[in-house]
Amino acid sequence: MYKSFYGLNSNPFGLSPDPRYLYATPATREALACLQYGISSRKGFIVLTGEVGTGKTTLLRSALESVRANNIHTSFVFNPRLEAADFLEFVMTDFGIACASRSKSAMLMALNKWLIDRFSRKEICVLIIDEAHSLSADMLEEIRLLTNLETSSEKLLQIVLSGQPELEERLRMTALRQLRQRIALYSRTFVFDEQQTAAYIQHRLYVSGTDKPIFPGSVLKLIHRFSRGIPRVINLICEHALVFGFVDQTPQIEEMVIYDVVHDLGLVETSMLNTSEPGNPSEDLITSQKERSA
Repeated sequence: MYKSFYGLNSNPFGLSPDPRYLYATPATREALACLQYGISSRKGFIVLTGEVGTGKTTLLRSALESVRANNIHTSFVFNPRLEAADFLEFVMTDFGIACASRSKSAMLMALNKWLIDRFSRKEICVLIIDEAHSLSADMLEEIRLLTNLETSSEKLLQIVLSGQPELEERLRMTALRQLRQRIALYSRTFVFDEQQTAAYIQHRLYVSGTDKPIFPGSVLKLIHRFSRGIPRVINLICEHALVFGFVDQTPQIEEMVIYDVVHDLGLVETSMLNTSEPGNPSEDLITSQKERSA
């Protein structure tokens, strides 16, 4: 609704993990290079950790796109609370592997045959497990066993465990030492500092079609203060601010708009926002801003 008013071609602060909007800080470039190298070199296990909302999924999609020329097959598991048989069936379906039986042995044989065929064609197969910090020790052991699908020199299946920092703590458990020993690479995402927050916002606006200073310097400082440099929260604040600015027909976002937004979102300086992903800004949000402006 606000795109034409601000001269934008697309929504700059959507919550979908669009690789076009990846902002490359030094830490981001390091994490991206780690993922690219681990996947393309068939290193087996890779771990990606970071706080909620720090762009792990966007980073993963960027890494996969950058090595797409290698003809990669991917399976994304977004629900870690599956039983072993259901997990394996989901992976098989996502890879597009047909199997007449739901028995574990039959599915593993079908998966192994498919992986060998892909390997012979010099194709790479990647299994990405999101929210991996929620996996049980038994499921992590089941996943470890998948790395036994290998040739004499290379892993047939590349596995990325993506989760919150608690994942690294879990992997230090004695019961998971066999899995820990098989992890080839660790990569991490971090929150932005104040300068990076400002550059991130300007980058997303530029990708969306404008280089106008819609968010002045003092407003950028406020956004960092209330978002604590968490990309997903930055997006939430900026998205709502553009809606409010559109309602008020202001070409530049004012400080008071940010205070209104963080009030509506329940953000305070001493706590973080619950970062569950909402939908598009509601009509109630627009109405409340109109009422405050009246």
